[in-house]
Parts: sequence; structure tokens; C-alpha cells
Amino acid sequence: MTTIRKTLNGLWSLIVGLKVTGKEFCKPWLTVHYPRQEVNNLNTYRGHIELVSLSDDPGKPKCVVCRRCEEICPSDCIRIEMHTPEESHLPDRPLMLISGVPLAGSVAKDPLCEGDKLLRVLDGFYLNYNMCSLCGLCVQNCPVSSLTFSQEVYLAGQKRSDFEFDLLQRLQEDAYKPIKSYH
Repeated sequence: MTTIRKTLNGLWSLIVGLKVTGKEFCKPWLTVHYPRQEVNNLNTYRGHIELVSLSDDPGKPKCVVCRRCEEICPSDCIRIEMHTPEESHLPDRPLMLISGVPLAGSVAKDPLCEGDKLLRVLDGFYLNYNMCSLCGLCVQNCPVSSLTFSQEVYLAGQKRSDFEFDLLQRLQEDAYKPIKSYH
């Protein structure tokens, strides 16, 4: 009698399982089967960060090199390289240790300023996407909105170095890329 009961319980379990499977089989797909299909609702996708260009010059970033993004990144995946332009017509003067006491053999130049802003030139904006946690703190804390999330969904590579980006170089390459025309 127990063998018949076990068999009936097993059949009942099979019928319940087939019922669940049958319902799910008839529903539309929720996943995208790449490469046969592609995602078309990317307006909320948050990929790696990208530099935003100036509206009048698409090859130059809006970044003012304040380095807030580099400082606030919990993953330490952002590295910024910059320099301050030197003006050759500024007089050379000794570097002062304290008020009125010059350091022997030193020469200091005033940085190039525009109003009350210290001018800096961005040389490289590097992102190690291998370490990025996509927290968005860099984008949120940028005072001039020079960072945004990319819409690059189909990012793939075969080695770690494929995910180490120079965002300044990417911005310049995208800005001066020839526009394809389809005839």
C-alpha cells in the first residue's frame, strides 16, 4: 500500500510541476537573447562613467580638474593627470618659506589664473572599470556635471586591460570620428 501511495504522490508532484512549467512556457520572454535581440530601453541603464564634452567643442571635456571624483571614489578606480599652464612673461621670483624669507636658489612662478580660478589642463582621466562598483558618487559630486553614465551595454573583453579606459582619449576619439552616411 505504501508503494502505491508513493507512486501517486510522485505522479501528483509531476503534474503540479508540469502545470507550473506549462504556464511559464506560454508567457512572453523577459530576457534578451543576445545577439539575436538587443535591448531598446537604455534610458535608465548605468554603465561605466564617461566625460561630458563642452557644448561648443565636442573634443574638450567640461571637467575643471577639481579632483572630487578621484577623492570620493570608494573603489579608488579613478586617476586624473593634469598640469597648470605656465606663463612665460611672469617674473621669476624666489620661493618664500615664510613671509619675507626667501628659499635660497629657488624660483617660483605664479600659476595662470583667470579671475579667482586657478587654470588646470586635463592630461588624462583614467578609469579602471575592473574595480568600479558603479556607486555613482563621482557623478553625483561633480560640481560642473562633467561626468555621466555611459549607455554602453555590450562591453566585452578578453583580458583585464580591456577595461582600463582613458576617458579623455575616448571623448576625443568620439568627437572627431567621421560620421557615417548611408546611401
